Amino acid sequence: MKNTKISILVLVVCTLFVQSLFAEIKLPAIVSSNMVLQRNTTVVLWGWADAKEKIKIEASWLSETIAIKADNDGNWRAEVKTTHSKQPQRINITSKNSDILLENILFGEVWLCSGQSNMQQPVNGYNGQPTFGTLNTVMNAHNPNLRLFTVDRAGSKTPKKDVEKHTSWQQASSENVASFSAVAYYFGAQLQKTLDVPVGMIHTSWGGSSVQAWISKDVISAFQEVNLEGVDIKKGTNHIPTALYNAMIHPLIPYSIKGVLWYQGESNRNEPKKHTELFPAMVKDWRTRWDIGDFPFYYVQIAPYWYNNNDAFATAENSAFIRESQLDCADLIPNSGIAITMDIGEEFFIHPPKKKEVANRLLFNALEQTYGFKGIDGKSPVYESLEIKEGEILLTFKNAETGLYSYNGLTGFEIAGEDKVFYPATANITGGKKVLVKSEKVTAPVAVRYAWKNWVKGTLFDTNLLPASSFRTDDWEESTKNLD
Repeated sequence: MKNTKISILVLVVCTLFVQSLFAEIKLPAIVSSNMVLQRNTTVVLWGWADAKEKIKIEASWLSETIAIKADNDGNWRAEVKTTHSKQPQRINITSKNSDILLENILFGEVWLCSGQSNMQQPVNGYNGQPTFGTLNTVMNAHNPNLRLFTVDRAGSKTPKKDVEKHTSWQQASSENVASFSAVAYYFGAQLQKTLDVPVGMIHTSWGGSSVQAWISKDVISAFQEVNLEGVDIKKGTNHIPTALYNAMIHPLIPYSIKGVLWYQGESNRNEPKKHTELFPAMVKDWRTRWDIGDFPFYYVQIAPYWYNNNDAFATAENSAFIRESQLDCADLIPNSGIAITMDIGEEFFIHPPKKKEVANRLLFNALEQTYGFKGIDGKSPVYESLEIKEGEILLTFKNAETGLYSYNGLTGFEIAGEDKVFYPATANITGGKKVLVKSEKVTAPVAVRYAWKNWVKGTLFDTNLLPASSFRTDDWEESTKNLD
């Protein structure tokens, strides 16, 4: 009886040993049937196998088989050229012990979407906080040329090879669109219709997350010490430096993308100066690791919201400072664009329900800058310079080629003299392209601020109805607001 047990144990050990010698090829979750591969470029297929395993890749659009070999650690990758074809494709990956067939693959435009809760907000909204247009959107969602992939929320102390949980590539339909990121869906649906090519949207975001969580350790260590020993990764995960990069971005690299959409900032609103350093560093970090050049990076400026303190003025509790940081980053980040949302915020909802409008403004940036559409203007007017004349200040704006506009008159302007005390001011569009600001209480003005508070409704637009950001013409560390 004893010898029998020993024989069974030896048999089991030998079986496991033989299985380990002939492990099947494993693919990352993002590489699967129904995926969209970036069109007309060189994409990367990768995965894991036995050390030195010989692998063959046959693709329906290629005339020759690709033969590769896994390295000493079992890692393998292959570069494959794609085309402009709109026809569904197949990939067959084989080895001595594997035969993987990927079907219904399309070539198209692939965009990665990330950030915090406003990017995460689904088409069907949050509890008590709607996304406008849900039912009509879901009713008309069927689109086999729009594919959706979602990375579930997870954190890690070290970079992961693959995502922990996910919703694999799906064709857009009434069954899956309601729970998908609204901004990502609306951008993808309209891009697919406009270009008339397949589109793939990869959604990976976490509500309440800080920018620090989305940066690799190598990069963020230049700004702060990162030591996660003893840190409980399950507590406050979305604020742990590097945690979300490790689990929700790194596993997606090197899947080829066209560009990135980003909607984040609320969780960094009390540290605008640090955000101005960290956000461009994050973008550069991602671009370096993808190694496909300075791909387009379009992001959303956070909308006005009361933040329980609408009297904040000269401190970071005033979200105008983080909006200023985000606006500045458009000049600091090459090949980027910003969607301004001064007009579509909600006073008591931190999640604006007009997500289609947000997606539109991101799309305008992409169509103008990335796809070269003529007649599309994605840039909001931006304060450029001032001229002081006879107790008034005349403001000039960039990106206002066709002029400025206000629905019912300009509000939200304030003006100050050398004493740095700001008073409410009257403002009017003059000459179609400039704004004249004045106040009888400030006879020698030197500075103007616009919409410089937490909750405010933007009133200044260009003639394409893109709103101007809140702004200030000064850089004063200290200032006050007249409360009389």
